[in-house]
Amino acid sequence: MSRFSRFFTGLLSVVLLAATPIFASAQQQPPAPALAAKSWLLIEAGSGQTLAAQAADERLEPASLTKLMTAYLTFAALKQGVLKRDQSLIVSEKAWRAPGSRMFIQVGKPVAVEDLIKGMIVQSGNDATTALAEAIGSSEEQFAQMMNREAQRLGMKATSFRNATGLPDPQHYTTARDLATLAMALIRDFPDDYARYYSIKEFRYNNITQPNRNRLLWMDPGVDGMKTGHTDAAGYCLIASAKRGPRRLLSVVLGTESDAMRAQESLKLLNFGFQYFDAVQLYAKNQPVSRLKVWKGSEATVAAGFANDFIVAVPKGYAGRVKAELVSQQPLLAPVSAGQIVGKLRVSVDGKPWGEYPVPALSAVPTAGALGRMVDTVRLWFN
Repeated sequence: MSRFSRFFTGLLSVVLLAATPIFASAQQQPPAPALAAKSWLLIEAGSGQTLAAQAADERLEPASLTKLMTAYLTFAALKQGVLKRDQSLIVSEKAWRAPGSRMFIQVGKPVAVEDLIKGMIVQSGNDATTALAEAIGSSEEQFAQMMNREAQRLGMKATSFRNATGLPDPQHYTTARDLATLAMALIRDFPDDYARYYSIKEFRYNNITQPNRNRLLWMDPGVDGMKTGHTDAAGYCLIASAKRGPRRLLSVVLGTESDAMRAQESLKLLNFGFQYFDAVQLYAKNQPVSRLKVWKGSEATVAAGFANDFIVAVPKGYAGRVKAELVSQQPLLAPVSAGQIVGKLRVSVDGKPWGEYPVPALSAVPTAGALGRMVDTVRLWFN
């Protein structure tokens, strides 16, 4: 097994903190805007809460939004030392011949990984993307298998990848909800790489300057990413991420009729989220929500909380009416791994159910010795 494979095998399962459907009354919930698109989704990044959605689980072609997964695997390879930013890769004929949008690399010539990443993200170059996929997976076909394994690990249950670029294929598909899962995972797991690349407005290579196709980088100062996509079948698509104050919202808009419209409709969706909802930070990063009893463990309790600041969005004027209750899973038996879901947070607004969120353990609790396990076994008989 390669070093890169061992990395993914050893990773803890990533949990996207996705809220269950909102149960609050229609009087509380502001009406979402209608968009000229096939599918869309608006997410409060601090909790994974859905603020607006239309056909979010409909299977659609992702086009170059696919490159978010290629970028995710590339950043993981950099983190593990499988690739280095200043490393040069020799361009294969397949990468050079990749159809569609291009960075204009040349066959047989070396290109720095750093430049290929910019070519993939800023210029959406299929040639740069293919070159990175071949470097990480030995071939684009094997890399696609890595993409599918990672998609399953991230919880992208309705996604199938067949290539690294998003070129059309009958078995290459996803949903707005799965794309939101991927985009949030990339921002969460590789925040420095996200900040380094996704807000770049233009990139020059081989004496050719190309602008970032994400128009929102010029239209809204809070937007700092993420990715555009287009094919005839997919239409014009855009995943956008914007931060205003402590809040980050993520929008996914699929299947608009033009480049201008995907930007316009995405901005409409983001503005809706920021204007009609207040952000309430319930817990800070790694702040224990509670300590839960652990049976048969080397420690008696484990802290349950969130790996990032936990923020929920509520309609304007309701920020002071939010309450949260942790419901633990009992009996909780050791071993407990860090990141394991150990309870759920029930959030209510003005006394009405608003959402439920999985709460992970903040640390691991190994199994106790034989005596400790025996004592807790007896105690459990009486509980």
